[in-house]
Amino acid sequence: MYRDRHDAGRQLAEELVRFTGNEDAVVLGIPRGGVIVGGEIARRLDLALDVVIASKIGAPHNPEYAVGAVDADGRVTPNPDAGYDSAELEHLARPVRDRVRRRIELYRGGEEPLDLEGATAIVVDDGIATGLTALAAVRYVRAQGVERIVLAVPVIAASTVPVLESHIDELVALERPPYFMAVGQFYRHFAQVSDDEVLEVLSEFGYGE
Repeated sequence: MYRDRHDAGRQLAEELVRFTGNEDAVVLGIPRGGVIVGGEIARRLDLALDVVIASKIGAPHNPEYAVGAVDADGRVTPNPDAGYDSAELEHLARPVRDRVRRRIELYRGGEEPLDLEGATAIVVDDGIATGLTALAAVRYVRAQGVERIVLAVPVIAASTVPVLESHIDELVALERPPYFMAVGQFYRHFAQVSDDEVLEVLSEFGYGE
């Protein structure tokens, strides 16, 4: 049980100390919660911080159920168990692409992303349930020419680990519970993160200057 996302980030940083001060390593937080966790890691290990933006596509009658996810290039990662064909997914993805585009504009403020060519990318979220958003994020990161992807999370559903392992080079997860209902059950305080909180963390690492 983590007190909050800051506590989770500090605990994760202890498992990533080998990257301290590594100029070839960069922390990539998945907004919103992953930026708070990732900010703690980057701060403690003296690493650069950036965002990798992806967003789930919710089912029409159950928005919490992910039928797919959209990455920063607009590419759709489908949930093969959801039963939606490509045309249906494309229709559902349109407003999600707009959401991803708005987040990119808001968080980056016109600034270019960090150059990831040959880098070790430490992709961070505050927890992973189905893994679709994380999968979309790491697929996007892989396409940027990184040397290595380390996925770092405080908690991941045990059943989701095989979904992601073939797309990353290393998984650092503090907890892999077999019984998993929601990420929030592993935190005492799990309030929704605002855009202002994300921007505050990013400003500490040079955004908006």
